[in-house]
Amino acid sequence: EGPPIYGMPVLNVDQAPEVIICNFDLKPGYAGVENPLYSREGVFMMLGDAKESLAEIMKQMETTTATATPAAAASTQAQKTAGSVLREAKRVIIVPGYGMALAQAQHQVRQLADKLTANGTDVRYAIHPVAGRMPGHMNVLLCEADVPYELLYEMDAINDDFAKADAVLVIGANDVMNPAARDAEGTPIYGMPVLNVDQAPEVIICNFDLKPGYAGVENPLYSREGVFMMLGDAKESLTEIMKQME
Repeated sequence: EGPPIYGMPVLNVDQAPEVIICNFDLKPGYAGVENPLYSREGVFMMLGDAKESLAEIMKQMETTTATATPAAAASTQAQKTAGSVLREAKRVIIVPGYGMALAQAQHQVRQLADKLTANGTDVRYAIHPVAGRMPGHMNVLLCEADVPYELLYEMDAINDDFAKADAVLVIGANDVMNPAARDAEGTPIYGMPVLNVDQAPEVIICNFDLKPGYAGVENPLYSREGVFMMLGDAKESLTEIMKQME
């Protein structure tokens, strides 16, 4: 109640089991009301130019038809997921942030890291000096979950390794890995050193929503190709990723 579209009849797209949305970005529509469909399970977001998105979909259809059996083509296993990306990765960097603290998801992070390690994956944690609400906040939380201290790397020690990683898993971080800090003059984060998450080929971001971080600066990573957005409670997102890995 209250927003401009309240009471307006709408198409019942949300009643379909699976939805593919080709939109330029994740911003609300003309009425300025956020769309909960964007974060619903079974929704595939194709961001960017609509022509390119449709061309990519048709290309995916041809690839599936040419290489898969009929049963496999019908299977959702043919779709790349956050879990399948991590399952195949050999080098993963985990970036914790204040959202991990709010969700108290450090134990699920450790469980996922253990699962990756058991799969032969090299797992490390990138700690930004101002992540959280006090110095050392992330270190304390990860220590609570018995994450080995030697796996925690300060920004300067790991920043050059993001480009060499197969995947990055972000848990409730935004400003500390927002590449806009490099060129968005006039914003609160301009000039702030950030983690080079955008240099990784594939990124999984577990954030509560798509809103900008504490500094109020939109993060271009959210609409970049190769980025998987897992919206909602971080614990639930991590549980879903582990399920996908199996």
